[in-house]
Amino acid sequence: MQDATRRDWLSFEHEGETYLFDLTFLSSNWQCIFGRGCRGIHETDTTELGHGCCSHGAYFADKADRRRVRDAIGSLTDEQWQFRALARDLGGAITRNDDGDWVTRTHDGACIMLNRAEHPRGPGCALHVAAIDDGVSHVGYKPEVCWQLPLRLTFHTDEVDHTTYTLREWHRRDWGEGGEEFRWWCTEGREAFTSHDRVVDSLREEIIGLVGDGVYRRLLAEMDRASAGTPVSHPARRVSA
Repeated sequence: MQDATRRDWLSFEHEGETYLFDLTFLSSNWQCIFGRGCRGIHETDTTELGHGCCSHGAYFADKADRRRVRDAIGSLTDEQWQFRALARDLGGAITRNDDGDWVTRTHDGACIMLNRAEHPRGPGCALHVAAIDDGVSHVGYKPEVCWQLPLRLTFHTDEVDHTTYTLREWHRRDWGEGGEEFRWWCTEGREAFTSHDRVVDSLREEIIGLVGDGVYRRLLAEMDRASAGTPVSHPARRVSA
């Protein structure tokens, strides 16, 4: 019987640095199911709310991330963003929380950037709507934590100053203690493994945003070479219905 925890990994050197990729996840057919059965990230099933992973607002990676998103928010129109006027009245869409961290403001139980189901453009992030309207990647508009999920890039520099980057899926443990309280984590359930495309193809823009175009093209080439073998199926795809 195949070990459900086993993973295939792919590693190569690029311009003096090492890149390690979770081949099992990148070869899988995962896709975001926001608005199509996502149960949210509360302790109970909140499918009916349609909030997805937007319930708590977004934290920012750094000052540059915050400034970039603030600039994108400033260009939004009322037609794109349901709560544009409300955010202005409240002092802006970005604020400090009780811990002093910069976050997107929440309204009525979710991020204020999240258009609700009754909005003419439908439910979803107003920044994502703007990116579609502008014909550009949402990577340039949304907070890093939002466009990167469910991908996670980490790095380690050893004692001889050599850096290894690891690209894999997020796990509950990456969220700290709160991660175990999620009713739903999207890479654990078979409901999200329904795409006709591989993750490495469907999340092309996100992967390039994390590792760059050169590394991405090398990744595709190496995956093609490795495809002659039999990749390990993602654990969530083997969970009984």
